[in-house]
Amino acid sequence: MKVTDHIKQAEGKSLFSFEIVPPVKGQNIQKLYDNIDPLMEFKPPFIDVTTSREQFVYIEKENGLLERKVTRMRPGTVGICASLKHKYDVDPVPHVLCGGFTREETEYVLVDLHYLGIDNIVALRGDAMKHESQFNPVKGGNNYAIELVQQIADLNTGKFLHETIETPYTPDFCIGVAGYPEKHFESPSLASDLKRLKDKVDAGADYVVTQMFFDNQKYFEFVEAAKAIGINVPIIPGIKPIAVERHLQILPKVFSLDLPLALEKAVLNCKGDKAAIRQVGVEWAIQQSKELIAAGVPTVHYYSMGKSDNVVKIAREVF
Repeated sequence: MKVTDHIKQAEGKSLFSFEIVPPVKGQNIQKLYDNIDPLMEFKPPFIDVTTSREQFVYIEKENGLLERKVTRMRPGTVGICASLKHKYDVDPVPHVLCGGFTREETEYVLVDLHYLGIDNIVALRGDAMKHESQFNPVKGGNNYAIELVQQIADLNTGKFLHETIETPYTPDFCIGVAGYPEKHFESPSLASDLKRLKDKVDAGADYVVTQMFFDNQKYFEFVEAAKAIGINVPIIPGIKPIAVERHLQILPKVFSLDLPLALEKAVLNCKGDKAAIRQVGVEWAIQQSKELIAAGVPTVHYYSMGKSDNVVKIAREVF
């Protein structure tokens, strides 16, 4: 079922959903299941599964020289989505990237997802590779998320890359895209960023899921600004509980966002006590979630980052 249909069926009740990260190559999927199992208590209608960019590794050859190879450390998004659908009878939402994929490779992924009966996709540009100062698409790949949205929307009508096929068996993917309440770090302004979001919706995006934020007012203002320019699709807020003290430096740097001074003080007052810091993150996210639900958001979406214990504590207080 489509994410948008789940939202409609909820008839105004805020849903619970979360995002998972595929395990590193060589890890057992059971560890992933162990983190998902406690969250199924809260009946998530869908689960997002991220896709990682490729990266370079250096392999030492017999002559002592190093050979650079391209690899993916966290493959398996499509396989994990299939397993989640089978094991939990839940709708998986794979993230599909521009970065690292040609348009043909993307089409193959989309066809596989259609065959698996997967109805939802989050279309993202993706980040630059670690050695790059800016995002660069692979040759023959999509440059921007809007191009990926257009490719998926075309496929929904039977328009493949090299031909148009008249068939009743075309996919009907529900397309999600990213929104940034504090703007994408590459955008010159929030107004410019909202214009790009409007373009993605006009191209076929069915809903928006936001980057994490820690001040709900930023989300409410973002939604109002989006509505003012004609964005009328559901906008799902994304929540990430602070878990360690270094998040105070990492999250603003990596995700270009502000942390409220009260949250920073609460974390620093823990004086390095890891359990206390984690509890501060839980309590802050609980208050965020309650306020968002009171405002009638369609879904509260949690970035679990591979560990579910803090999200379980939040959900038990909220759902």
